[in-house]
Amino acid sequence: MVLEIGLVGEATLRVERAQLASVVGSGSLDVFATPALIALMERVACQAVAGHLRDGQTTVGTRIDVRHLAPTPLGMMITARAELIEVDGRKLVFHVEAFDPTEKVGEGTHERAVVDEARLVARATAKLGTVNG
Repeated sequence: MVLEIGLVGEATLRVERAQLASVVGSGSLDVFATPALIALMERVACQAVAGHLRDGQTTVGTRIDVRHLAPTPLGMMITARAELIEVDGRKLVFHVEAFDPTEKVGEGTHERAVVDEARLVARATAKLGTVNG
């Protein structure tokens, strides 16, 4: 695994109805929802390091601290960017931000952990055997 500070992921999307606060249940207004903003920020953080992991590895989100600064309406474009700013063993820290065409709409930090895919899935699946159905 070669993860270097400065790796960047970026993506642009058009705000769709399914991403509105009124639809996802995070508010009553027809504006881009905070959970959708967070999902976009996580997506670009994943993208920043995806090509730099060993086979069988992935990253999982462990922490996010984001400020949603401004509303974005249905149909407007949003671009998110994540930059890897710290590598501490398996822990990765990203600076994340998002913009619509008029202003910055979100910013913060996001932490992810590098994990073995098979081991994590096995651990999650093992929980099924501990629950009475």
